[in-house]
Amino acid sequence: MLSLHQLRCFLVTYERGSLTAAADHLGYAQPSISEQIRGLEKTLGVDLFTRVGRGVTPTAAAEALRPHAERTLEAAEDARREMASVVALETGTIRFGMFGTARLYAGAQLIADVLARHPGVRVELVGQNSSDVQEDLRRGRIEAAIIAVPQVHSEGMEVVPVAHDELVYISADPEHLRSPITAARLARSSLVMPETTWRADDSTRIVLRQMLHETGRNPQTRIEVEDVETAVELVGMGLADSVIPKGAAEQLLPRLAPHVGVASLSPKQVDTIAIVHRVGAQLSPAARLMIELATRRIQAIADPIERRRR
Repeated sequence: MLSLHQLRCFLVTYERGSLTAAADHLGYAQPSISEQIRGLEKTLGVDLFTRVGRGVTPTAAAEALRPHAERTLEAAEDARREMASVVALETGTIRFGMFGTARLYAGAQLIADVLARHPGVRVELVGQNSSDVQEDLRRGRIEAAIIAVPQVHSEGMEVVPVAHDELVYISADPEHLRSPITAARLARSSLVMPETTWRADDSTRIVLRQMLHETGRNPQTRIEVEDVETAVELVGMGLADSVIPKGAAEQLLPRLAPHVGVASLSPKQVDTIAIVHRVGAQLSPAARLMIELATRRIQAIADPIERRRR
């Protein structure tokens, strides 16, 4: 019966050119290595090495076997790592990137979903803004994330859009909501906007700048704040209006500003939410689980994007 141990002994002997050197490298006695090679030769019905002085040279059969042996051992190591990941999923730490607003859609419920399946794990949701999350991805601190697409520099990243979230205009003054919120109308509005630290890269502001491009103006902010909750509260106080994702409005207005009204922009504008990970990455079971659950939560609130079957 051919074994992984036999193949490992074969490859080391092939690489070292000596049974003695192979034994030293693997930490076995030389007769043990010889026995493994003889057993492999018997199973395959071929001679693998020819003795030359104190060393050995590979036969044609050994040359043919080598790439197969390498692939077999690599596959076995991949399987070992995969099983280790499964074990870690039961008791380890799961880290997943999530830009700030997305936590309103999926944060607490996503963690609850994970713990319902794997009560022994520790969960970390990492990131405030998509720029932060993207940097963590690039540096390998996290395997995958959910991110707002306009902020993603896609070089080296696989970007899978999963949902569209409409951007809506919110105001405590009903008069501000009667006429369509066109680019010209928006350019005249007095706004409070969140994500002030990341204002140059914030996905919502990128969409609004593109919308206002024809007017030659940028959105005029009266107030700058960091988090969308504070922006919504200030709108509720009548101090300014704002533009936020519809999902965030549905989550926050009933709780923080129940009398605030909502209107669509004209033409309709959307943020695109995507799953992102490094190109070619072999995602762990933990990362795949978070992608599955986060996608499900986001698509329950925003408009799903169905992936085309290939």
